[in-house]
Amino acid sequence: MAKLLDIKNLRTQFRTSGGVVKAVDGISYDVEEGETVAIVGESGCGKSVSAMSVLRLIPDPPGRIVEGSIEFQGRDLLQLSAEEIRKIRGAQISMVFQEPMTSLNPVLSIGQQLTETICLHLGVSEQEANKRSRDLLGMVGISDAARRLKQYPHHLSGGMRQRVMIALALSCEPKLIIADEPTTALDVTIQAQILELMKDLSRRLGVALIIITHNLGVVARYADRVNVMYAGKIVEMGSAEQVYHNPQHPYTVGLLASVPRMDQHRGKRLVPIEGQPPDLTRLDAGCAYRARCRWAVDRCTAEIPPLEELADKQFAACWRSGEMQALRREAS
Repeated sequence: MAKLLDIKNLRTQFRTSGGVVKAVDGISYDVEEGETVAIVGESGCGKSVSAMSVLRLIPDPPGRIVEGSIEFQGRDLLQLSAEEIRKIRGAQISMVFQEPMTSLNPVLSIGQQLTETICLHLGVSEQEANKRSRDLLGMVGISDAARRLKQYPHHLSGGMRQRVMIALALSCEPKLIIADEPTTALDVTIQAQILELMKDLSRRLGVALIIITHNLGVVARYADRVNVMYAGKIVEMGSAEQVYHNPQHPYTVGLLASVPRMDQHRGKRLVPIEGQPPDLTRLDAGCAYRARCRWAVDRCTAEIPPLEELADKQFAACWRSGEMQALRREAS
């Protein structure tokens, strides 16, 4: 498959009174056509900022993309004018945000928000836009579409609002959808429905997905490839199967160990990751994870490990990646 999105050495920083926050610190990854890529990590690791950077939605000030390239279908999005990037947003790259109630306009009906987007990007008549809006609501599982189009966001439940957001994201037939924690505000049953819907639509329409999440269950079920982020960097990347069955970074091992599993003994305790994430304004020359790592060595204090390929397109940024399988056996 051809590369749809190719990000190289992306750095996004925020200037604050406490110093410069290196929110995204030199990440590189790609997304192929029709592929689902997950970006995983705890809060504050840079997941959402990396996604907002793709669409150039970083508020300036205080934020700024200071380095790197974001190539989409061969065009560097960072080199486009404000007018050119506006034509890309919504039409070719769409975003589903974490909380639909703050993303949808509360004073406009669902129909107005859908038809306005369709008319703007596809240049069709209002009548055609209305028909497409009804079709889209049906596609995302909302019944009685004609009535729903007249309603306002506060008339709908959280799950239905998120379905409307997905309909908006699909409205102009994009090549890529970025879903930023799309199920965080929803209950467990609705989460599963929304994720199944997104994956099904991705398969049927050939749309690539970037799913940003801290939920490792989501990653296991829906992602083709996984990027694990920590302190603004990608510390491990590979297929979902590789990352789950043979993690090569201590942070990935810690994330997986902290998740409840159905096949574990009932009385077995979860293993939390001790400590707190580092201050992104005070990162030093060593590995950012070392203070929380049970396997850290002296070299971890002096040098930041590069992201290196270990085997068959699995990458990890750890000086001890080659020993990880043995270290995990010892720990268990």
